[in-house]
Amino acid sequence: MPQYPIEREIPGAGSMTSDQLRAASKHSNTVIAGMGPDIEWVHSYVAGDKIYCVYNSPNEDLIRAHQRGHRP
Repeated sequence: MPQYPIEREIPGAGSMTSDQLRAASKHSNTVIAGMGPDIEWVHSYVAGDKIYCVYNSPNEDLIRAHQRGHRP
């Protein structure tokens, strides 16, 4: 399955605690679960004020909808 990255700008992301990062990933996984079984979070990287997430998905449109924060 193809992989797609998402770049999210989150001020202070690099200073977030592990609990805050865990809560953010939990929220993201809840959103993708509501979009259906075709999206799978692989991993994320935190750099400065950005979080880069990698997802498996059969199509780019699903990932773009998730990046915008809503369903397609």
